[in-house]
Amino acid sequence: MHKLTVLFLGLVLSAAAGAAEVAGVKLDDKVSLSGTDLVLNGAGVRGNPMMDIYVGALYVPNKQTSLSGVLGVTAPRRVQMSLLIDATADQLAPSFVGGLSKNHSKAEMDAMKAQVEQLVGIIRDIKDVKSGQALSFDFIPGTGTVVSHNGAARGTIAGDAFNSALLKIWLGEQPASESLKKSMLGG
Repeated sequence: MHKLTVLFLGLVLSAAAGAAEVAGVKLDDKVSLSGTDLVLNGAGVRGNPMMDIYVGALYVPNKQTSLSGVLGVTAPRRVQMSLLIDATADQLAPSFVGGLSKNHSKAEMDAMKAQVEQLVGIIRDIKDVKSGQALSFDFIPGTGTVVSHNGAARGTIAGDAFNSALLKIWLGEQPASESLKKSMLGG
Protein backbone atom coordinates (compact mmCIF):
# COMPACT_ATOMS: atom_id res chain seq x y z
CA MET A 1 0.00 0.00 0.00
CA HIS A 2 2.85 2.37 0.87
CA LYS A 3 4.44 1.80 -2.57
CA LEU A 4 1.14 2.66 -4.30
CA THR A 5 0.82 5.87 -2.30
CA VAL A 6 4.39 6.91 -3.16
CA LEU A 7 3.79 6.06 -6.84
CA PHE A 8 0.53 8.03 -6.91
CA LEU A 9 2.14 11.08 -5.25
CA GLY A 10 5.04 10.90 -7.71
CA LEU A 11 2.64 10.91 -10.66
CA VAL A 12 0.67 13.84 -9.26
CA LEU A 13 3.80 15.86 -8.55
CA SER A 14 5.33 15.16 -11.98
CA ALA A 15 2.11 16.20 -13.70
CA ALA A 16 1.98 19.38 -11.66
CA ALA A 17 5.60 20.17 -12.48
CA GLY A 18 4.81 20.22 -16.22
CA ALA A 19 2.29 23.04 -16.20
CA ALA A 20 1.27 26.16 -14.36
CA GLU A 21 -2.32 27.32 -14.06
CA VAL A 22 -3.46 30.94 -13.95
CA ALA A 23 -7.17 31.85 -13.90
CA GLY A 24 -8.03 28.37 -15.14
CA VAL A 25 -5.59 28.56 -18.08
CA LYS A 26 -2.99 25.80 -18.14
CA LEU A 27 0.42 27.05 -19.23
CA ASP A 28 3.38 24.88 -20.15
CA ASP A 29 6.42 25.37 -17.91
CA LYS A 30 8.63 24.97 -21.00
CA VAL A 31 8.18 25.43 -24.74
CA SER A 32 10.56 25.10 -27.66
CA LEU A 33 10.85 27.88 -30.22
CA SER A 34 13.16 27.80 -33.22
CA GLY A 35 15.31 25.12 -31.58
CA THR A 36 15.60 27.02 -28.28
CA ASP A 37 14.06 25.78 -25.05
CA LEU A 38 12.14 28.55 -23.27
CA VAL A 39 10.92 28.57 -19.67
CA LEU A 40 7.82 30.21 -18.31
CA ASN A 41 9.20 33.40 -16.78
CA GLY A 42 5.86 34.40 -15.32
CA ALA A 43 2.16 34.81 -16.04
CA GLY A 44 -0.72 36.86 -14.76
CA VAL A 45 -4.16 38.21 -15.52
CA ARG A 46 -4.99 41.38 -17.44
CA GLY A 47 -8.38 42.66 -16.52
CA ASN A 48 -10.43 45.58 -15.37
CA PRO A 49 -12.76 46.00 -12.39
CA MET A 50 -15.57 44.36 -14.36
CA MET A 51 -13.83 41.24 -15.70
CA ASP A 52 -10.66 39.33 -16.43
CA ILE A 53 -9.68 39.69 -20.10
CA TYR A 54 -6.67 37.44 -20.72
CA VAL A 55 -3.80 35.58 -19.14
CA GLY A 56 -0.46 36.95 -20.31
CA ALA A 57 2.61 34.72 -20.18
CA LEU A 58 6.26 35.38 -20.95
CA TYR A 59 8.63 32.64 -22.11
CA VAL A 60 12.40 33.26 -22.25
CA PRO A 61 15.55 31.07 -22.34
CA ASN A 62 16.49 32.02 -18.76
CA LYS A 63 14.44 33.65 -16.02
CA GLN A 64 14.53 37.47 -16.08
CA THR A 65 13.20 40.06 -13.65
CA SER A 66 13.29 43.20 -15.82
CA LEU A 67 12.56 44.42 -19.33
CA SER A 68 16.25 45.21 -19.79
CA GLY A 69 17.08 41.64 -18.79
CA VAL A 70 14.62 40.23 -21.33
CA LEU A 71 15.87 42.55 -24.08
CA GLY A 72 19.51 42.00 -23.10
CA VAL A 73 19.45 38.46 -24.45
CA THR A 74 19.15 38.17 -28.22
CA ALA A 75 17.36 34.85 -28.27
CA PRO A 76 13.89 33.57 -29.09
CA ARG A 77 11.10 34.53 -26.68
CA ARG A 78 7.32 34.38 -26.56
CA VAL A 79 4.49 36.46 -25.19
CA GLN A 80 1.26 34.49 -25.08
CA MET A 81 -2.20 35.93 -24.52
CA SER A 82 -4.81 33.33 -23.55
CA LEU A 83 -8.20 35.02 -23.86
CA LEU A 84 -10.72 34.69 -21.05
CA ILE A 85 -13.42 36.52 -23.05
CA ASP A 86 -14.43 36.66 -26.71
CA ALA A 87 -12.74 39.58 -28.49
CA THR A 88 -13.03 40.97 -32.00
CA ALA A 89 -10.31 42.50 -34.14
CA ASP A 90 -12.05 45.84 -33.64
CA GLN A 91 -11.44 45.47 -29.90
CA LEU A 92 -7.93 43.98 -30.08
CA ALA A 93 -6.26 46.12 -32.75
CA PRO A 94 -6.78 49.48 -31.00
CA SER A 95 -5.53 48.02 -27.72
CA PHE A 96 -2.23 47.01 -29.35
CA VAL A 97 -1.82 50.41 -31.01
CA GLY A 98 -2.70 52.14 -27.74
CA GLY A 99 -0.21 50.04 -25.79
CA LEU A 100 2.53 50.87 -28.27
CA SER A 101 1.62 54.58 -28.24
CA LYS A 102 1.73 54.74 -24.42
CA ASN A 103 5.30 53.44 -24.43
CA HIS A 104 6.78 55.26 -27.44
CA SER A 105 7.16 58.83 -28.62
CA LYS A 106 5.39 60.10 -31.73
CA ALA A 107 8.70 59.91 -33.62
CA GLU A 108 9.17 56.27 -32.55
CA MET A 109 5.60 55.45 -33.58
CA ASP A 110 6.16 57.15 -36.95
CA ALA A 111 9.35 55.09 -37.45
CA MET A 112 7.48 51.82 -36.93
CA LYS A 113 4.29 52.79 -38.73
CA ALA A 114 4.62 50.04 -41.35
CA GLN A 115 5.12 47.33 -38.69
CA VAL A 116 2.19 48.64 -36.61
CA GLU A 117 -0.03 48.58 -39.71
CA GLN A 118 1.13 45.03 -40.43
CA LEU A 119 0.27 43.98 -36.86
CA VAL A 120 -3.18 45.54 -37.17
CA GLY A 121 -3.66 43.76 -40.52
CA ILE A 122 -2.76 40.39 -39.01
CA ILE A 123 -5.16 40.94 -36.11
CA ARG A 124 -7.92 41.98 -38.55
CA ASP A 125 -7.28 38.85 -40.65
CA ILE A 126 -7.72 36.71 -37.52
CA LYS A 127 -11.05 38.51 -36.92
CA ASP A 128 -12.25 36.98 -33.66
CA VAL A 129 -10.42 35.39 -30.77
CA LYS A 130 -12.73 33.32 -28.63
CA SER A 131 -12.43 32.65 -24.92
CA GLY A 132 -10.00 29.76 -24.49
CA GLN A 133 -8.00 30.65 -27.60
CA ALA A 134 -4.51 32.14 -27.60
CA LEU A 135 -2.48 34.72 -29.49
CA SER A 136 1.29 34.23 -29.44
CA PHE A 137 3.98 36.70 -30.36
CA ASP A 138 7.16 34.71 -31.02
CA PHE A 139 10.42 36.57 -31.45
CA ILE A 140 12.96 34.85 -33.69
CA PRO A 141 16.20 36.86 -33.93
CA GLY A 142 16.97 37.91 -37.49
CA THR A 143 13.42 37.07 -38.59
CA GLY A 144 11.16 39.17 -36.40
CA THR A 145 7.86 38.52 -34.67
CA VAL A 146 5.67 35.61 -35.71
CA VAL A 147 2.05 36.22 -34.74
CA SER A 148 0.07 33.01 -34.19
CA HIS A 149 -3.55 32.25 -33.36
CA ASN A 150 -4.05 28.95 -31.54
CA GLY A 151 -0.65 27.72 -32.68
CA ALA A 152 -1.14 28.57 -36.38
CA ALA A 153 1.21 31.24 -37.71
CA ARG A 154 -0.79 34.11 -39.20
CA GLY A 155 2.01 36.50 -40.18
CA THR A 156 5.55 37.65 -39.53
CA ILE A 157 6.58 41.22 -38.78
CA ALA A 158 10.23 41.76 -39.72
CA GLY A 159 12.72 43.44 -37.46
CA ASP A 160 14.17 42.72 -34.06
CA ALA A 161 13.47 46.30 -32.92
CA PHE A 162 9.73 45.93 -33.46
CA ASN A 163 9.57 42.98 -31.08
CA SER A 164 11.37 45.02 -28.43
CA ALA A 165 8.79 47.78 -28.95
CA LEU A 166 5.93 45.25 -28.77
CA LEU A 167 7.20 43.84 -25.46
CA LYS A 168 6.79 47.27 -23.90
CA ILE A 169 3.00 46.85 -24.15
CA TRP A 170 3.32 44.40 -21.27
CA LEU A 171 6.71 45.22 -19.72
CA GLY A 172 7.33 48.90 -20.50
CA GLU A 173 7.10 52.03 -18.38
CA GLN A 174 3.35 52.28 -19.12
CA PRO A 175 2.31 48.61 -19.24
CA ALA A 176 -1.19 47.34 -19.96
CA SER A 177 -1.28 46.38 -16.27
CA GLU A 178 1.29 46.89 -13.51
CA SER A 179 0.23 43.64 -11.81
CA LEU A 180 0.50 41.70 -15.08
CA LYS A 181 3.97 43.19 -15.72
CA LYS A 182 5.08 42.15 -12.25
CA SER A 183 3.69 38.64 -12.74
CA MET A 184 5.25 38.20 -16.19
CA LEU A 185 8.61 39.25 -14.73
CA GLY A 186 8.31 36.54 -12.11
CA GLY A 187 7.14 38.79 -9.27
